[in-house]
Amino acid sequence: MPNPRKPAPAGAEHAPLQLEHFLPYKLSILSNTVSQAIADDYQRRYDLSVTEWRVMAVLARFDGLSAREVAERTAMDKVAVSRALARLVEAGRVHRETHGNDKRRSVLSLTEAGWAIHDDVAPMARAREREVLAKLDAQEQEWLNRILDKLLAH
Repeated sequence: MPNPRKPAPAGAEHAPLQLEHFLPYKLSILSNTVSQAIADDYQRRYDLSVTEWRVMAVLARFDGLSAREVAERTAMDKVAVSRALARLVEAGRVHRETHGNDKRRSVLSLTEAGWAIHDDVAPMARAREREVLAKLDAQEQEWLNRILDKLLAH
């Protein structure tokens, strides 16, 4: 029986992907690690998921978006955004109303309760970002932002 901890044998028929050197994997690990560190605080305080927080953060920045626009701005799955919005509306953190005469399009905004949570969580998120960036000098931080902006440009 093969040892599950031992790497699979590489051969002519296999070219294993070395995840530890694969950019998407490294970015995902970094994102998950930082996001979860922030999430630990607001999940405990507000019973708020990472997806719900991201939806709230986007609505704080861009009031009046539709669910589809929230999904586009966050690059998150539409179903996950829809579920998060349903929970946020039910909890009284997001207000949903129909757009004029178009019953198919809803307009979303934070409620007073949503803003109160946002105004508590946003400084925690900024503080965690500063902790991560403190590992880099000013020039490295500038380069990181330029590189990320370049990679994210459409």
